[in-house]
Formats: sequence, C-alpha cells, structure tokens
Amino acid sequence: MDEALRSLTERVRNESGGSAGCERLLATDDTDELASVLTAPGQPLWAREVAAFRLGVAGDRRAFEALVLLLNHRDPPRCASAAHALARLGDPRTARAAAALATNELRVAYALHPVRLLVELRAPEAVPALITTLERRLTPHDPHRRVALACVEGLGALGDTRARRVLSEALAHPALAEAAVHALAGIPRQR
Repeated sequence: MDEALRSLTERVRNESGGSAGCERLLATDDTDELASVLTAPGQPLWAREVAAFRLGVAGDRRAFEALVLLLNHRDPPRCASAAHALARLGDPRTARAAAALATNELRVAYALHPVRLLVELRAPEAVPALITTLERRLTPHDPHRRVALACVEGLGALGDTRARRVLSEALAHPALAEAAVHALAGIPRQR
C-alpha cells in the first residue's frame, strides 16, 4: 500500500467510525460501484473522497470533477490525496484546473497543493501559474508564505528561464531568500 492510500485509509476509517460501507469502498475493484458513489445523493464526504481517489489512481476520468473539488477543499489532507490521485489520473484537463486553483486569489489559502501538483505535472501551464501566484505573494506582510515557498521551490525544480525575474525579486524576502538562491542556481543563464 503506498503512503497516500495508507494515509487516506486511516483518515476515512476514523471519519466513518469504521463502517462496513467504508471497508467495502476501500476493498472493491468495481469501478462502476466507485463511480456510482460520486453521483448518488446523500453520500458522506469521506465516501466520495475514497471513490474519487481510487478511480483517479486507476486512471478512470469519471473522478476528475470530484478530485478537483477536493483539491480545493479547506482540509489539507483531502487536498493532498486529491493531488496525488490527479497526478496519476492522466486527464489533460488537470493542469488547467490546477493552474486556475493556484492563481485564484480568493482561494489562495488553499493553493499549496495545486501549486505542488503543477510542479509534479510539469505541464505548460505550470510556470506561468507559479509566476503569477508568487508575484502576488511578494507583497509586504502576505500571510501565505507556504504557498510562496512552494512556488519558489517549484519554479526552481522546473528550471524555466521565465522565472528568473520573479525569483530575483523573492531574494528580498527573508522567508524566501534561501530557497530563491537555490532555485536561481538551477535556472540556465540567458545568453
């Protein structure tokens, strides 16, 4: 069992009170049964999350919408499991959705996992979205330093020359300076 599935399993078993329904969803290999949980009325959040996660890691695109909603959830463990499943889903809409969530200033408090997902996907949308998100975080007293740091680290990992300017600006921010130095070191010099 991989770490993401183990973490999800422990959390939803606690949330469900160890219900038989939870155990059934964790054990079934029937993708149609899992997909029906996503559309059936009255399903608890933990059940929808299990179904979406399991479908996502299996590459079943019926999980896409539910996973995107979970990626934007206020609960970080739900965001993390959704990001893990989306990275494995293989849906071409994923990068666009993650970029929209990462750059949504009204939901910036929940942008950490979309930012990390963009880096993992290495999609064309990643660098512009991370640059935009980081630029907005470089204001005095911005409370979203974890998001800013994830952008700096992600831009360094992606190594795109378009990030040089914003990473240079991040050097002036003590909480980001060390990461910005490392990120800039990984970006090729323009000639």
